[in-house]
Amino acid sequence: MKKTMTFAAALLAASVLGGMANAKTLVYCSEASPANFDPGTTTGGNDFDASSRTVYSRLVEFKHGGTEIEPGLANKWEISDDGLVYTFHLHPGVKFQTTDYFKPTRDLNADDVVFSFDRQFNKQNPWNGEKYLPNLTWDYYTGMDMPKYVAKWEKVDDLTVKLTLTEPNAPMLANLGMDFASIVSKEYADQLEKDGKMADFSTKPIGTGPFQFVDYQLDSVIRYAANPDYFKGKEKIDDLVFAITPDATARIQKVLAGECDVAPYPNPADIGTIKANQDVNLLDQAGLNIGYMSYNTTIPPLDKPEVRHALNQAIDREALIKSLFQDAGATPAQNLIPPTMWSWNKDVKFDSYDPEAAKKVLADAGLKEIQLWASDRVRPYNPNFQRAAELIQADWAKVGVKAEIVNYEWTKYREEGKKKERPGAFQIGWTGDNGDPDNFFATLFACSAIGVSNYSSWCDKDFEDLIQKAKKTSDQGERTKLYEQAQEIFAKQAPAFLLAHSQVYAVVRKNVSGFMMDPLGIHRFDGVDKAE
Repeated sequence: MKKTMTFAAALLAASVLGGMANAKTLVYCSEASPANFDPGTTTGGNDFDASSRTVYSRLVEFKHGGTEIEPGLANKWEISDDGLVYTFHLHPGVKFQTTDYFKPTRDLNADDVVFSFDRQFNKQNPWNGEKYLPNLTWDYYTGMDMPKYVAKWEKVDDLTVKLTLTEPNAPMLANLGMDFASIVSKEYADQLEKDGKMADFSTKPIGTGPFQFVDYQLDSVIRYAANPDYFKGKEKIDDLVFAITPDATARIQKVLAGECDVAPYPNPADIGTIKANQDVNLLDQAGLNIGYMSYNTTIPPLDKPEVRHALNQAIDREALIKSLFQDAGATPAQNLIPPTMWSWNKDVKFDSYDPEAAKKVLADAGLKEIQLWASDRVRPYNPNFQRAAELIQADWAKVGVKAEIVNYEWTKYREEGKKKERPGAFQIGWTGDNGDPDNFFATLFACSAIGVSNYSSWCDKDFEDLIQKAKKTSDQGERTKLYEQAQEIFAKQAPAFLLAHSQVYAVVRKNVSGFMMDPLGIHRFDGVDKAE
């Protein structure tokens, strides 16, 4: 990949490649480089912004700005009375993107759908393992318990696909609107396998989405062009540019200067400056998110709930939240799910600040040293991992525990953090993918998510039984009761320190229209326009 092209040069090239003097170019100041462009293999919101929400489409989609499901590549579907069989009818005439590295010879069909999921669980599929990418784990497919619930995907005919489950699963349709469920081209995969270039599948994406990939200058710029054959109609934006800008203040400065049109996640300290600027709009929304810190519950003495509670009690959470979020807005977390989500248990309360009580428990447990992990990225649920680590480090020092802060770049950070043997306390967070509580409880703390997205390596039988039962019924009242009980167990066992549910912001120049905040943390550019 080329690394030498400047942002200005890339932007000029994008305008020229538009093919018209009046081509519209929208520049998005993204917060991090993508791990790759295959959404089945990645887990970060920045990864999905750069791949699944630009290049790809799914059988079903979330309505823009909401969590309600609507037709996508499937224009209709039926679910059997027993909840075990889903039959999807594909939109006819959907074309895969034509680029300089791939020219499709056929439209989307059922083979592509079956392949898109088969590669994520079938060990006999050559795309499932290291023949494709090293250390491939399919974290989302595994973390969402799809291998447990999916019996088979099968082609009925070219435009009909059948999904059969092992047992009813209430969140399944919403799960299929998530990024890992993006539909890829089997024809493209077959061509790359034949040519011995399988790794190109993750760096030169082909999909059916609103924009098609043009070029990526590593850690600098990603360029896309509007897909002229998009089945929902060509977008009004001709060229889309991601200007990768990890520093939050620098991102906002670029928007205020007109170098970028949209930027996410401003620093809380910059909110006042943004509000005072007449050229931009500050969009905000209560985040469907949680910032937290996972303790590895398998390594003594963190295997004892009383020790984990004591570490929580030693942290002045009110001061921590005030320092991190300032006036940007954040609600101290009582539960893993935010209070805006159905099934939130109002009777559960998080550990109160009590350093004296904590000091005695920690001394009795012999805990004198601990690793405290921090990343280098700004996330909506934690605007400053390093600052948070330093404040927690100071609080723990007051109760006799010395914390060593461990730092990694964001992608490496998550790779190391999910390892079962990772020691200590790991700062992380989550933005919901589909609006269902299962997407928090099971994805983050199910037994099957250990080594994937369960950074606490916590497996509690009672908690597990409740969240699995909640998947099997479509009765929301019954599911609510089960999740309320699960929250009580979570609070008692304390596998994590719960920080806050944050307010989420985006900064948009006033000549941009159609850009919407999204409760799922998605940054979408379909339907967006820009007045020149």
